[in-house]
Amino acid sequence: MTDHRILNGRYEVLELIGRGGMADVHLGRDLRLGRSVAIKVLRQDLARDPLFQSRFRREAQAVAGLNNPSIVAVYDTGEEEIPDRPQHEVRVPFIVMEYVKGRTLRDHVKAGDLTPEDSITYLAGVLGALQYSHKAGIVHRDIKPANVMITPDGDVKVMDFGIARAMADSQATMTQTQAVLGTAQYLSPEQARGETVDTRSDLYSAGCLLFEMLTGRPPFVGDSPVSVAYQHVREEAPAASSFNPAVTPALDSVLARALQKDREDRFQDAAAFRRALLDAGRGIVLAATGALRTEALDVTGRTASATGPGAASLAGAAAVVSDPRTRAMERVPAERGLPDRTTAAEDSENDHFDVLDRGNDRDRHTDRRRRSSRAAWFTVFFVAVLLVLAGGYALLTTISGERPEPAAATVVVPELVGMTEADATDAIVDAGLVPSSDEQYNATVEDGNVISSDPSGGASVDPDSRVNITVSQGPANIAVPDSLAGLTEASARDQLEELGLRGGAVTEETSAEVAQGRVLTTSPQAGQMVPAGSAVDLVLSNGKVVVPLLTDLTVQQAEALLADPAVQLAFTVREAENSVVAPGIVTDQSAEARSQVDQRTEIVLTVAKAPPAPTTEPTEPGPTPSDQPSGQPTEGPDDGGSETRPTEDGT
Repeated sequence: MTDHRILNGRYEVLELIGRGGMADVHLGRDLRLGRSVAIKVLRQDLARDPLFQSRFRREAQAVAGLNNPSIVAVYDTGEEEIPDRPQHEVRVPFIVMEYVKGRTLRDHVKAGDLTPEDSITYLAGVLGALQYSHKAGIVHRDIKPANVMITPDGDVKVMDFGIARAMADSQATMTQTQAVLGTAQYLSPEQARGETVDTRSDLYSAGCLLFEMLTGRPPFVGDSPVSVAYQHVREEAPAASSFNPAVTPALDSVLARALQKDREDRFQDAAAFRRALLDAGRGIVLAATGALRTEALDVTGRTASATGPGAASLAGAAAVVSDPRTRAMERVPAERGLPDRTTAAEDSENDHFDVLDRGNDRDRHTDRRRRSSRAAWFTVFFVAVLLVLAGGYALLTTISGERPEPAAATVVVPELVGMTEADATDAIVDAGLVPSSDEQYNATVEDGNVISSDPSGGASVDPDSRVNITVSQGPANIAVPDSLAGLTEASARDQLEELGLRGGAVTEETSAEVAQGRVLTTSPQAGQMVPAGSAVDLVLSNGKVVVPLLTDLTVQQAEALLADPAVQLAFTVREAENSVVAPGIVTDQSAEARSQVDQRTEIVLTVAKAPPAPTTEPTEPGPTPSDQPSGQPTEGPDDGGSETRPTEDGT
């Protein structure tokens, strides 16, 4: 017997090997296949959120289909019931994964043993895993050094697919959990803004990972996760070569593309990122893109005819833009924000007039007044048109007698009664609503199915409204089944769980008929009504019987005892002479009385029998005349002529 927890009757939970903000990771053993596994058990407080449970369950099922050598395989998923409060248990989901030996990239970064070549090799493996998962429709959302394992053979294993996605779908913010706090340094700008993420968000996080492998630090650091997220949105990442001179211009150009704030300016898929990375390893600088075309258009027309020092300075700026590496590092759109177009145009225009015609201030102000006048007339005309249209619409509405009512967007609550709790929760989430649940005993609705919902199915509600479902716990009182006798312990426990009961303590007793390890009886006994969730103790057969006391009994009496239904033992008789005990009485038995022997053991009875009768000795014959001693008179006529005669009275 083992004291370790067993999940799903199959996975033995061993020592803790890792702990994160939202889960604990244990070394485990698959008892069925005899292999080591990693078991990730979600935090109990997160498991109470039905929305999180639903997303986690669906994402785990999707990730279980991924089969790639660079992705840690997911073998199985399940739920463990843990006591939460009196008469209530919380279902904590867990994931059974491939157990990988090695060190994480976080360990390698802390040790400082990564070269640029190692960084390229490892990130290429990560991008290969992302390319495969993105084709399967899975976005990781939590790429970071702690989620990438390097095996002793140098292979890359990406971990925690699907869990980060389930976490994001539960509306978690940066300050909700330690898990998100720990990954703020790798958030894409759209993640930090709370926008919808896609595969390119993973590529931004992969760029942050490459930056940290090359420099030993993430691209943005700050006093709090919020400040780091702000930098992701507003500030441009520094050049990796400014922290590590071994970083080549080619790698700088790859990082500049990967860390673009606008996802349209980044690599559009993991394959393109991987090709550019491998090219950078050979010294090929990434080609320039049109990411800065708007900024270049602002000065093109004016520099064409410019001469003198001002023109030279603009030409120098254009030369800087033409260099892919320098251009990417010189752009700081997030730092400056989005400048007002009018202000920018005026600044550019002022520079133009400073270069071409510094003395013509009067003409310049005249042009400005003309433009302002035209803009004012256009504004007045546009406002007038809007007023006319609005008045006409109001007039038509009044004439028709119809008052417009703004159409408020609503969501129809799906029909949930009769569904399982998991299916109902998924249906609520798919409808754009927020699920919650409570439990209630019910004699007619099967355990685990929905009894009712509030609001009920078909009702129209606002998006993101909460829909509470009441889940049946089955009958309040359940009869202990009479079908447990003869079952194995595991089968009996499964049957009890299906009925809403649970297996309790196990004891063993002797039995002549029930095989070893099979259920003899239960406590409470079969047919007795008990509250749902009660423990039913199991009494198992130990496969032995108690030998009765057989000595001093006749063979017939001993045979009757051995044939008793509680004993049912065979016997043989061995006779032994005994002059003390009456014949036919049992004097000994091969198994001691009241000892336990295996079922159908043969008992040897020793029975007394009478000893044989003693033989009679013959008597000795009397002496013959020849044997008489000499000198003795003899009877007969030779006796001196004397004769004895009888007297008259016969003497």
